[in-house]
Amino acid sequence: MRTKDAQKEVLIRQKTMEIVVKEGLDGFSMHKLAASVGISVNTIYLNFKNKEDLIIKVYQGVVKKMEQVLLEEFNPEMDFATGLKLQWKNRLRYFTKYPLHIEFTEQIRHSPIYEKVMQLQGKKFTATMAQFYERAIKNKELIRFPLEIYWSLAYAPLFQLLKFHRQNKSFTGKKFVLTEKKFNQVFSRVLISLTP
Repeated sequence: MRTKDAQKEVLIRQKTMEIVVKEGLDGFSMHKLAASVGISVNTIYLNFKNKEDLIIKVYQGVVKKMEQVLLEEFNPEMDFATGLKLQWKNRLRYFTKYPLHIEFTEQIRHSPIYEKVMQLQGKKFTATMAQFYERAIKNKELIRFPLEIYWSLAYAPLFQLLKFHRQNKSFTGKKFVLTEKKFNQVFSRVLISLTP
């Protein structure tokens, strides 16, 4: 019975993301979710208090998986170039393996519920990245920038490439695939902009 319940919860979480991505938070309802899973609404309420509780718990599960992938083989004591490149590779892997998570996260980020989920989010990832950042500055491997500028320089180019890759085209409409050569070319330029 427990296995069946666990499988049901996985399906509930999956369908929640699918509906939110397709119809937005306003188009999401517990009745739509129950119908898509083939269960009664009461079954959903066995594990989740209400719609908001469900969305928050699904988002927390997504963040947990994301942090797990992004921190794989990562150590904040790594030299800056090695650590940043591993972060790029881990983000590429996460982005490729979990596209539904990415789209769901974007929906939540642009909703009023985002403030609530941010307060509940774990601090391990943020603390690890802060340690990596401060260590790189201390070792003169990184120029100190305000955090928002550092984040924009270090990751925005990758996110834009990933967006083109997901759309399979660039802003000109030309076919685009993120190859290892393009990845390395952009990474090397980003590294130059961040290092003394």
